[in-house]
Amino acid sequence: MDNPFLDDGPDNAARLSDVDGIAAILRQAARERHAMSYSEMLMTLGYRFTRPKMRALCKTLDAVDTEAEQRGEPPLACLVVREGDGLPGQGWWVSRHDHVGAWEGSEARAYLAQHQQKAFDYWSNK
Repeated sequence: MDNPFLDDGPDNAARLSDVDGIAAILRQAARERHAMSYSEMLMTLGYRFTRPKMRALCKTLDAVDTEAEQRGEPPLACLVVREGDGLPGQGWWVSRHDHVGAWEGSEARAYLAQHQQKAFDYWSNK
């Protein structure tokens, strides 16, 4: 089924780099205690999933977390995960300064769950 709101044209390109807009989407997801897949986030922004768009989204997610950290808020990029295994992509793991373990499996899931819970708890009270 085609989504008439999907527009990959240049007029829609700014959404992919809109740090404040993507942060607002993620704050709402945190309030709802909901993680989103990369595809779901791209669809929310009006895009079909492509690897280049996902990479661009990941750059923006890094900026979202950098700004959150500067405000003393928990990171939000942990709420964007792969559909297949429910874990963030490699870029998120590489940016973690407090994690030295595996990026997959039960250890990774437990680590991710801690970060997601912090975001859920923080934003559900806002």
